[in-house]
Amino acid sequence: MKQILITIAIAGVLVSCKNTSENKKDADDSAVVETVENSTDQVETNYVPIDSDEALIAASLMAAPEASRDGCTIIGYNMAGDFVTLREGGNEFIVLADDPKKSGFNAACYHKSLEPFMARGRELRAEGKTGPEIFDIREEEAKSGKLDMGKPGSTLHIYYGESDLYNPKTNEVEGAQYRYVVYLPFATAESTGLPEKPVGPNHPWIMNPGTHRAHIMISPLPDKNKN
Repeated sequence: MKQILITIAIAGVLVSCKNTSENKKDADDSAVVETVENSTDQVETNYVPIDSDEALIAASLMAAPEASRDGCTIIGYNMAGDFVTLREGGNEFIVLADDPKKSGFNAACYHKSLEPFMARGRELRAEGKTGPEIFDIREEEAKSGKLDMGKPGSTLHIYYGESDLYNPKTNEVEGAQYRYVVYLPFATAESTGLPEKPVGPNHPWIMNPGTHRAHIMISPLPDKNKN
């Protein structure tokens, strides 16, 4: 009987030690997780103003496909307010840099075959023409063959946001998003099978159908992981 009582007592001690050890391990694991989570919460991105041509170029290049950024030609207003070629390039893309004098951020990257169309718009805008006037003039010139509209399917990539702050480590602009435009002059809903209005998030649709400026609009939803 005495031996049985001793055996029971020893077993109780062992179980108690095991439970204490497991509880301590659980507590240690929880502390590690909490520490990691707290450390993650404390990580902040240091966004800064775009205050140099170098920063302007780096941020504007985010509009271009990543694999093509090294070879893009970059044009636009520099920090001094002059419209210049900020960098010569040799591939199929032209980047139109953000205008430092305007609020927010808006850079674009387009296929070089669209340059006559884009340049004509800038020219007319410099003459003081309004948006509707520019549309009508280019519509007439495109229909007559005077204005080269580029290769059907040429794409415009837009990188835009309300902020003009960027991260020097990644060149990303705070809160910026992407939008894509695929030009198909004089295309319609019937010729493409696309709706004339978006039917849901991320859904492509055709804008300005039947005109020189007909294009497919694609507006991806923001990446929540970057917020």
